[in-house]
Amino acid sequence: MSNITADKEKPSDQSDVVNTDIVARIQNLKKSFGDMQVLKGISLNLHNGENLVILGRSGSGKSVLIKCMVGLLKPDEGEIEVLGYNVRSLSPEKLNEMRQQIGFSFQNSALYDSMTVQENLEFPLKRNLQLFDKKELRELVKTALHDVGLEETSKKKPAELSGGMKKRIGIARTLILKPKIMLYDEPTAGLDPITSTEINELILNVRKKYNTSSIIITHDISCAEQTADRVIALIDGQSKMEATFDELKNTKDPALAPFFKY
Repeated sequence: MSNITADKEKPSDQSDVVNTDIVARIQNLKKSFGDMQVLKGISLNLHNGENLVILGRSGSGKSVLIKCMVGLLKPDEGEIEVLGYNVRSLSPEKLNEMRQQIGFSFQNSALYDSMTVQENLEFPLKRNLQLFDKKELRELVKTALHDVGLEETSKKKPAELSGGMKKRIGIARTLILKPKIMLYDEPTAGLDPITSTEINELILNVRKKYNTSSIIITHDISCAEQTADRVIALIDGQSKMEATFDELKNTKDPALAPFFKY
């Protein structure tokens, strides 16, 4: 469990968190791979301080959406604006500048197996900020590990960590650069229900302490229920419904019914 006090209220009850400032805007986004059309005109806004869940089954285009958002994939059509940057028109230098303000929590945690946890967390500080002072590096790593409840792991290698611990370390490595936007790619995939709940609580606590705006892509209905201020249901590359979790749960749309058979 994280050392940060967990929020007990559902995110949708936190009216002071979400405001009307838009930090990311996507309009009519389309992306195909050969003859397979993955995204079919997706539009969304992410508001400052908001946790926006993109809910969809495997292959529905969720990961493609956020990869287009950070310039890892080039869309066929559509507009993407993130933190004031027009993503599709950015030079490599400006794209890197934007990415340094975005934290990307990968599904597999993306840790370097040959490095200790300490070295894994130091890596983005050295690469992106050119920070090499040993004392400062130790303090920043200590703080990041404290914020995910894993201070004691600094000398361990990833192979010595559980799946849930790897997820937390991956989030810590992202937080160490103090991003404005967090992108979580299937944060609870492969985890048991108890560990999944702990990761969901951590996502809420990260938002509270770091004042992040977040997009959480998941097929886990419990993750959506616990973390979302707003949910977009992505069905076959299209936005089927945009609503609060409770509104989504109470809809009679048969396309959404399979998500709630638990």
